[in-house]
Amino acid sequence: MKTEVPGPKSKELIQKFAQSTLNVGAVNFLIDSQNSLGNYVVDADGNRLLDTFCQISSLPLGYNHPDLLAAARDPSIANFMAARPTLGMFPNMDYPALLERLVQNVAPKGLKHLQIMMCGTCSNENAIKQAFIRYRHKERGGNPTEEDYSSSMLNQPPGTTPYSVLSFEGAFHGRTFACLSLTHSKPIHKVDIPALDWPFAPFPRLKYPLNENEAENRAEEDRCLTKVSEIISEQRTDGRPVAAVIVEPIQAEGGDFHASPYFFKRLQQICKEVGSAFIVDEVQTGGGPTGYFWAHESWDLPEPPDFVTFSKKLISGGYFFKEEFDPVFGARIFNTWMGDPSKVMMMEAVTNVIQRDSLLELTREAGTHLMNGLEDLQKKYPQCVSNARGAGTFTAIDCATPAMQAKIAGTARNKGVLIGTCGNSSLRFRPALIFQPHHADIVLDTLEEIIRDL
Repeated sequence: MKTEVPGPKSKELIQKFAQSTLNVGAVNFLIDSQNSLGNYVVDADGNRLLDTFCQISSLPLGYNHPDLLAAARDPSIANFMAARPTLGMFPNMDYPALLERLVQNVAPKGLKHLQIMMCGTCSNENAIKQAFIRYRHKERGGNPTEEDYSSSMLNQPPGTTPYSVLSFEGAFHGRTFACLSLTHSKPIHKVDIPALDWPFAPFPRLKYPLNENEAENRAEEDRCLTKVSEIISEQRTDGRPVAAVIVEPIQAEGGDFHASPYFFKRLQQICKEVGSAFIVDEVQTGGGPTGYFWAHESWDLPEPPDFVTFSKKLISGGYFFKEEFDPVFGARIFNTWMGDPSKVMMMEAVTNVIQRDSLLELTREAGTHLMNGLEDLQKKYPQCVSNARGAGTFTAIDCATPAMQAKIAGTARNKGVLIGTCGNSSLRFRPALIFQPHHADIVLDTLEEIIRDL
């Protein structure tokens, strides 16, 4: 480390950046992309930090991975960038084969249809639209009528439907209008923005360690599931039926809240009983950070979710879905680009490396090492940290206060370890899939040094 972070060069560049955009309030520091490598990010001042946050959990293989650099030099990517195709109307002739390979290699078990999108938010947004389309198609018993078409242009029923989507307290699904209405993590995301009047239910708040609180946690999950059923019934009575339920395997931005496989199995069962689509938002968890390629694989569901959305570590956005949710007509799930083929090629390169280098196994190994260390820290310093939790390297620990959270994260950054935060007082770890046990040791040693001196 050469300076504090942000250092003088970063501060100078942030000011310059602000002259163009004004929107720099969340900027931490500026990075030197060319000199960053593997698990380490280099900033504009030449500081080298072990990065356990990895661009908000979106770097699958760290910085400047040779396989991704090689993929980026593929002439096909250059062609796509020079003449970007509108994939919903004029896709490149090689594109169907590319999607077919992805479906064969990484599709969640039981799902064989893939819709590419630009980002996680638009993936969630369009999965919801597709769920609405199918719900109305079943309710009506067929395709839209002339009355449906004409009334929809006036934002009136029957063409404009009264359907709703149920989400959960603490959820984060994105920042477009529909997704922001489903987001309940932090008020700064929502304040001053109109919202759709859609319901939300409590998400379990488990007690740790799990093996010492099994009865209490089961009661908590049953409480939340009962509320889900009550809300769905109330919405139907009020004429605003719940067409879909959307849930994260781990509520990341909201504070790294978990639930058990029992909870998700029962949630899927409730959805099936009432005819609501079951949408699993794997934007943060998809692609391996939990030690499973898809986090929901650990639930052992009796059948696949209706939709599984993704982005972040998979480079491209998109979602897999069941055939029964076919939107039927063109231009209903549509935009100019319908994703970016260059990003889809990078996604394929990432998945090939994950499989070739056994990165899911590495993630489980490194995650176990990190979790064991976090649990040791909370035993030694219970007045400072608690509730160590996680799956794979997708881990978190709570600080005693929000001020302590900020102090630990800020001090760690100046000591050369970049750690994310979430919720009110949690530290979250989102390293790349190449993160190893010895990197976990660096993180743990740094944390103990800081906590010891608090």
